[in-house]
Amino acid sequence: MTLPGRQQPLIRVLYDESRRDLRDPGRPRPLRLYLWEPDRPCAASAPLVFVSHGTGGSGGEMQWLVRPLREAGFRVAALDHHGNNFVDGYEPEGFLHVWERPRDVSFALDALDREHPLGPVGAAGFSLGGYTAAALAGARVDPRVLWAVLTGEVPFPEIPEFPGVLEELRKTFPPVEESRRALEAAAADLSDRRVRAVFQVAPGVGGLVTPESLATVRVPVGIRWGGADTITPYESDTRPYMEHIPTARGRSAGPRVRHDDFFAPEPADPQVRVRVGEEAAGFFLEHLVGRSRVPVAGVREPA
Repeated sequence: MTLPGRQQPLIRVLYDESRRDLRDPGRPRPLRLYLWEPDRPCAASAPLVFVSHGTGGSGGEMQWLVRPLREAGFRVAALDHHGNNFVDGYEPEGFLHVWERPRDVSFALDALDREHPLGPVGAAGFSLGGYTAAALAGARVDPRVLWAVLTGEVPFPEIPEFPGVLEELRKTFPPVEESRRALEAAAADLSDRRVRAVFQVAPGVGGLVTPESLATVRVPVGIRWGGADTITPYESDTRPYMEHIPTARGRSAGPRVRHDDFFAPEPADPQVRVRVGEEAAGFFLEHLVGRSRVPVAGVREPA
């Protein structure tokens, strides 16, 4: 366990006994948890916002989103999703078995809840983390589409962080029956009733989620996207969330904002993280605490 310093998180590793370590099947699934305390609680019992990183990222590197949430008075938690973070390395299932990510968050919430009763909980995520947050509110991926991707019927875009990831996954699950069994879990309801509000930034996997599941989402959902995003483009990845979630409200973060402006060392728009981070804090103040700091009620705009 790493003890926190000034503005530093408490870091520890949790182990989910119900799932296996992707590198050592004889061991439980490891999850590195980061927990930040607020600068000053925004309520008597500070609400918690759980942050999910993007593909190949790390919960510890989401400071652009964590900082404004802490400053607004929230406790903030984040994870390194197993097999999909650069701290521990990559595994094909970590990239493609996306439904394991919301299970990671619920497991961590269970652990935190045992230690101290949780107040209102929000979920925020960037890119694949945006899907993760939505899944906690009821979004489900379609295993039929996933099967079509796995068999090559539907083209799959190259993932820069893991070239050849699909071929590696096929090696891991060669028998047809085993592959189908692995995908059965994709259609499960992974919603968590503790999550009362969701904020997505440049969300991914929009083309894999079912419109029927998105129509069941009842918690407030805020969405921001980049008008020049070619990694999770508006039409294929964001529009499904915007059009099918009844409670979704969002807007473009800017016509020239790219996907990597949210993590690149030298973004084309250096202010976009500040703007979106403050808007996320305002969103959660409104929907978890009941007071506004930043106007967040967007309209359904095109990219």
